[in-house]
Amino acid sequence: MSVPTIATVAELAGVSTATVSRALQRPDKVQPETRRRVLEAVAATGFVPNSQARNLRSRATRTVILLVRDISNPFYLEIYKGVEEAAMRAGYKVLMGDARDDDERITHYVDMVRARHADGLILMVGRFPDALKTELSRLPPIVIALETFPELALPTVSIDNIAAARQAVEHLLGLGHRRIAHITGPLPERLAVDRLAGYRSGLAAAGIAADEALIVEGDFSLDAGRRAVRRLNETGTGFTALFAASDQMAFGAISELRAFGLSVPTDVSVVGFDDIVLADAFMPPLTTIHQPRFDIGRQAMARMIGLLGEEPAAANLVMETRLVVRGSTAPVPLCPNPNPRTKE
Repeated sequence: MSVPTIATVAELAGVSTATVSRALQRPDKVQPETRRRVLEAVAATGFVPNSQARNLRSRATRTVILLVRDISNPFYLEIYKGVEEAAMRAGYKVLMGDARDDDERITHYVDMVRARHADGLILMVGRFPDALKTELSRLPPIVIALETFPELALPTVSIDNIAAARQAVEHLLGLGHRRIAHITGPLPERLAVDRLAGYRSGLAAAGIAADEALIVEGDFSLDAGRRAVRRLNETGTGFTALFAASDQMAFGAISELRAFGLSVPTDVSVVGFDDIVLADAFMPPLTTIHQPRFDIGRQAMARMIGLLGEEPAAANLVMETRLVVRGSTAPVPLCPNPNPRTKE
């Protein structure tokens, strides 16, 4: 049987050899439908580019890509360290990619692995493109970290977001707070939905009906926290405590509360989620949900190594979280301000 060539792939895909070359080396320069046909032809023929054949026979590139939703967020640094340590021990290197909440960018990184530029992909993004869901059996090795896609049978390392968010709310309830605002993550992403469900569950267990005016959608960013407080101020919605679905949003919220002349935690208590390295250094130090980010990264890489056939495949894992109480929360004030506007 003859060895498949680039011409073999081009003929099967109905494109030129130059297009095949571009689809494999610069997939972002090729239309998605054309790229799909080329990759299907590559898989069908077993074609391997000459420059990569040697690496492929010896476990390919020894490279794994960690794809995150926002590379500027310090939340991912500790996870990267965990991934990198496990990778180094197994003889791999790790590259980090920035998804920017863009389906095309996510597909581009998947195509990079399919084109043998990396061996596998650890995904930390809140979306999984519909086009990729239709071809799960043809996807390269993928591990999901922290995000959850129950409909996809992919190895996953996650936390119980509902239970963790409920614990944050229970802490505030225990301090006497009843008007608790919540800044969500980007809805309808599963992570944001679960943390919102935990918020509602905590209130319901205390016999408190959730006030929809106290719930503001965010996107995990610093600016989202600022916008949420401004929105609550504009609507005149009073609250004595705030639970943000990320530390970044909590920092932004505290900054904006100060701009309105309010003190944290004297006037408003604030709880975050993540326990990033800045949480303890912030003023006041932030009460937050701790995620074992280093171990999450290490476990995600362990599952990738299993997928690549070098260790027994590991089962999906739910990591434990814990509430870290610091200086941003305090008992409800005796004379609470009805809304931020009162101190303008």
